[in-house]
Amino acid sequence: MRQLVSYQEELSVNYCRLVCVSVDEPKVCGAFRYGLGASFPFLSDEKRGAIDLLGIRDQTEGEYPGCAIPMTYVLSPDLTIYKVYNGWFFVGRPTLEELRMDLRELMSRRSNYAYEEYNRAEVKAIRVPAEKWLEPQTDGGPKFKGVVQWFSLDDGYGVIEQSDGKLVFMHFTGMPGEGYRTVDPGAVVEYERVESPTGVPWAVNIEVLESGEEQGPGSLKSGVISGLNL
Repeated sequence: MRQLVSYQEELSVNYCRLVCVSVDEPKVCGAFRYGLGASFPFLSDEKRGAIDLLGIRDQTEGEYPGCAIPMTYVLSPDLTIYKVYNGWFFVGRPTLEELRMDLRELMSRRSNYAYEEYNRAEVKAIRVPAEKWLEPQTDGGPKFKGVVQWFSLDDGYGVIEQSDGKLVFMHFTGMPGEGYRTVDPGAVVEYERVESPTGVPWAVNIEVLESGEEQGPGSLKSGVISGLNL
């Protein structure tokens, strides 16, 4: 578990997630998670339902009755199982390098894995290269106004609601400037609009007219939009 904790920051920038499931009661899971300094969820299968469904309850006579065989599952983006590591013996548990290779293989199957997929004009119209903002901006397309509905500090994506109720998506690179830029929910913004290759509207050249409500560590809001190809 200490190895996985040391791996969590690397995973967070590679669009991967960790989760731990144990048969301990929730307060034990929480204490263990806190003691390790883990940022990923620790779930409790106290009633042994999940391990029985998976068929990994330890049935041997020994000092750990009713516990789970230590298993590690590597899941693909559609949550199907790509690889299973049986840690009955300690040597069967995956090393970080083995997990890294598994995830590299899964990531390489993505259509946008290659750099060339991002280095296209239609993509850079949405994820605007920083070099564009180094030059004075001239008037482009028509300007629109809206209110930032949410903005994720984790990945820099957000949503703007126009006065007509329609939604426009944004990425922090659409805001002129250098480094990582942020905007708070409730901010009134003015922007130009472009369309992604799939026809989804995005905001660029975003200017904050009125500030919103500052986001605290406990109030971060990440948007999850199901079934929409951006």
